[in-house]
Amino acid sequence: MTDRRLWSYKEIAAHIKVQPDTVRSYRKHGLLPQPDHVEGGKPYWYADTVRAWVASRPGNRGRRFD
Repeated sequence: MTDRRLWSYKEIAAHIKVQPDTVRSYRKHGLLPQPDHVEGGKPYWYADTVRAWVASRPGNRGRRFD
């Protein structure tokens, strides 16, 4: 099943248990995938995009963030 909910920095941060500023920093440094959608200048990612990114992050070692 595809999860097409759009997540902001806040939802991504909650998912990976960091502060939203940390996620902004990841994007600034090219560590976050390109946004799936931009509205009013604000980036959003599909939940599935974020989950795939989390699974592929170095050092993840199979941890679950759900």
